[in-house]
Amino acid sequence: MNETIRKQLDHRTIREFTEDPIPKEIVDQLFQVARRTASSTGMQASSIIRVNDPEKKKAIAKVCRQEYVARAPELWIFIVDLYRNSRIAKEKNCFAESIRDMDRFFSGFTDACIMTQNVVNAAESMDLGTNYLGSILNDPMEICKILNLPKLTFPVVGLGIGYPNQKPQIKPKMDMKFRVFEDEYKPLKNYLEAFKDYDQEMHTYYDLRDANRRVDCFTDQVVKGLVNVIPKRQEILNFVIEQGFDLGLYKEEE
Repeated sequence: MNETIRKQLDHRTIREFTEDPIPKEIVDQLFQVARRTASSTGMQASSIIRVNDPEKKKAIAKVCRQEYVARAPELWIFIVDLYRNSRIAKEKNCFAESIRDMDRFFSGFTDACIMTQNVVNAAESMDLGTNYLGSILNDPMEICKILNLPKLTFPVVGLGIGYPNQKPQIKPKMDMKFRVFEDEYKPLKNYLEAFKDYDQEMHTYYDLRDANRRVDCFTDQVVKGLVNVIPKRQEILNFVIEQGFDLGLYKEEE
């Protein structure tokens, strides 16, 4: 097993960091890793907002409902960025409305996700800790306001980076036999029976967000996640439209 895979298999979410700043040369290396990330059709339709302002960090932490977000030495927000390419096109006298379509949006969204993972791999290779923040989507329009995001951009995921000040357990993950299929999707007859061992394994895991309490079993977490909805997450497509994108939901004429 090489060192890259060893680091990836040791991945864990770090929510508490030391106060040590990350040296500029390391930050620059992470930006270069982001720069070299693969991009759909070479359009490079994603960007990073590096948040340094303590007040903006606090505002983002409030959206995330996670106060520790404000303490991250490096807080990066990865975004869909079609604004840049729309300006390039206009300056070349191209006003194609396709810049707003879902093909472009999802290409930028995927670019941002891949870029985030590349940065995480690079950061962990240098013994930094990381924390994905999907919670920025609790209120995407508030994030847009905090970061002054123009039309044709959209927040995708946040990332906290720093030197770890904790060593949590590695979170148990389900066996890949439940996630890898040969040639076609194969449903199981009884999922609760199939996940019985994994549920038991999850009962032994302690999440440091509530260190004195074991987490729920996985199948209970599935139900809780479906029942405890965050209202503004139910409206994300409306916010995508508000940011200038066209969902293309057209009905064929009869």
